[in-house]
Amino acid sequence: MIELNEEIKQDKQVKSKQRVADHGEVFTNQREVNAMLDLVKHETERIDSRFLEPACGNGNFLAEVLNRKLNVVEHKYAHTQIEWERYAVLAVCNIYGVDILEDNAEECRKRLFNIFKERYNALFADKCKSEVLRSVDFLLHRNILWGDALDFTNPQTKQPIIFSEWSAVNGTMLKRRDYMFKFLVQKTHQFSFFNDEGEANAIDEPVKDFPLVHFLKLSESEFSRLKDKQD
Repeated sequence: MIELNEEIKQDKQVKSKQRVADHGEVFTNQREVNAMLDLVKHETERIDSRFLEPACGNGNFLAEVLNRKLNVVEHKYAHTQIEWERYAVLAVCNIYGVDILEDNAEECRKRLFNIFKERYNALFADKCKSEVLRSVDFLLHRNILWGDALDFTNPQTKQPIIFSEWSAVNGTMLKRRDYMFKFLVQKTHQFSFFNDEGEANAIDEPVKDFPLVHFLKLSESEFSRLKDKQD
C-alpha cells in the first residue's frame, strides 16, 4: 500500500510545555496508535464502520483509521475510479473527531484531507475530480469539530456540538441527519428540544433531516451554506 511522507512527520507527542500544563495535551505515538487499533482491526477494515475520537488532537488515531479504510477501498475498487471515489468518500463520512483546541481540529481536518488527496492523486493522477475533493473538504468540516467533549459544546460560543450522520442510499446518494452530540453520548439524559414547527422532539430524533444528495454534489447543496454559518 501507499506510504505517506506526511505521516513520518507526525511522531511529535508534545507541541509545547505550556499546552501540556494548560490542557494535558500529549499526543499518542504511532506505535501505541497501531497497537490500540489492532484490538479492533476488523472494524478499522470496514469502510462503513464509524469511529469517533473525542480528544482527536491533530489526528494521530483518525489518520491511521482513514489510511486503513483507504487501503481496503484501494484493494477492492482501485480498478474503477468512480467506485474508488464513492467508497473513499464513504470512508471519510464515517470518521469523526472533537478537540477542545481549535488549531488541533483545523490541523486534523487538513491532515485527513491531505491523506485523501495524496492517495487519490497516486491512483488517478490527472483524472482526479475537483468535486470529490470539495465533497471531502465539506465532510471533514462537518465531522471534525472544535468542541469540548466533556460539556458537549463549542468552547467559545457554548453552542451544542452537532454531528452529521451520513448514510449511503442507492449507491451514489448520501442521506444526512444531524444529532446533538450530547444525546448520542447520554441517551438516558431526560431533555427535549424543539423542531422547526415548535413541537418537542424525542431525544433520539435528529435535530435536522436533509434531502438526499449525490456524493459529488455536497459542496453545491444546502449543506455548504450551513457549513459557512458554522465555521
